Amino acid sequence: MKPETRYARSGDVHIAYQVVGEGPFDLVFVPGFVSNVEAAWESPARAGFFRRLASFSRLILLDKRGTGLSDRTSQIFTLEQRMDDVRAVMDAAGSERAALFGVSEGGPMSVLFAATYPQRITALATYGSYARRSWGPDHPFGWRDEEWSAVFADIERHWGTPKGLDLTIWAPSIVHDRSLTESVAAYFRAAASPGAALAVMRMNREIDVRHVLPTVRVPTLIVHRTGDRAISVEHGRYMAQRIQGARFVELPGADHIAWVGDADAILDEIEAFLTGVRRGPEPDRVLSTIMFTDIVGSTERAADLGDRKWRDLLESYYALVRRELAHFRGREIDTAGDGFLAMFDGPARAVRCAHAISRDVASLGIGVRAGLHTGEVEMAGEKPGGIAVHIGARVATQAAAGEVLVSSTVKDLVAGSGIQFEDRGVHALKGVPGEWRLFLAAEA
Repeated sequence: MKPETRYARSGDVHIAYQVVGEGPFDLVFVPGFVSNVEAAWESPARAGFFRRLASFSRLILLDKRGTGLSDRTSQIFTLEQRMDDVRAVMDAAGSERAALFGVSEGGPMSVLFAATYPQRITALATYGSYARRSWGPDHPFGWRDEEWSAVFADIERHWGTPKGLDLTIWAPSIVHDRSLTESVAAYFRAAASPGAALAVMRMNREIDVRHVLPTVRVPTLIVHRTGDRAISVEHGRYMAQRIQGARFVELPGADHIAWVGDADAILDEIEAFLTGVRRGPEPDRVLSTIMFTDIVGSTERAADLGDRKWRDLLESYYALVRRELAHFRGREIDTAGDGFLAMFDGPARAVRCAHAISRDVASLGIGVRAGLHTGEVEMAGEKPGGIAVHIGARVATQAAAGEVLVSSTVKDLVAGSGIQFEDRGVHALKGVPGEWRLFLAAEA
């Protein structure tokens, strides 16, 4: 569920913000470049990043003026105005004192805020940030004019597409994953118009808070990835050397976007710094029931209906499936066309959910098939992998319209649930070693 979006009044501008979690202290997340507090929750990686922060704090998220859900104009905003916005959000959220976590372009404003209002700031943390972005004779690792021109040109010509920002620089580890690059582009579209993105980036070119660094007196953590291609690690080192008592942590990686790559390494440092406790490694293998569903005969049905009516039908189908997932505590992992991948912590609920989906979609004049398997799943962030996922997918291909087909593991684990099964024999599942006995699950 997305948190509630509220608005704080900062002068004559409305600033969108959210409050997540009930931790013992407040943490204000100051976004980099552009953001959208609601669209952020649509990506498992971004949502997981914020849920982790909210697990040990009362997290306050906001969109800076001109971006996201905050009031938009074409004006280039000053750091002073943005400080007023953060102060207004803190007041509206009932936060007297908070830690600040500034990411990328959110860092300079966070530094200035911490130095200006130390009575309201308990600690300062930055990731992938800088004091000055542009090159200068005394600042040789900043961007030169030609680099700025290339970024401005990409935004002007390609904003809203994966070429709007050169992801080989901003997030090189995902450039070959089309679905992820499209997701990033969609997020940027929701976060800013081309004009707003240009205005923010042009402001970034002028930022210089180097003279402020020695005046910061709150506990400070500077985190940077060694191979960051967008903001050189030299920026982080520079800041840490000039903020009294600052702790500098250099992490491996080339991605600039915080939730791309090893986000847990960043979050571990932030949590340990703010709480004094370092969390142990999260389990990366969990026992889970995997459910795959898809529409039988979808290609033919799409051809019969035409693009517009097929899209409308899919939207209704998505809504029905998601309603039942919520009811049976399933977690949507992915959709691809008319297919759904979901995870459950209980196999009986998964079977009942599959039957409920099959009943519901009959009202739309379509039939779905479902395949379920329970096994150990390897978690890479929010995304499951491993042989158990492949088995679930292959089981689904053996089912017919209206059928819920399960592996013997699922059948054995739901003993006593009242669910009845019909033996469908032994099958060889493509790409999966061995032979697998499958069962048709009847409604309890």
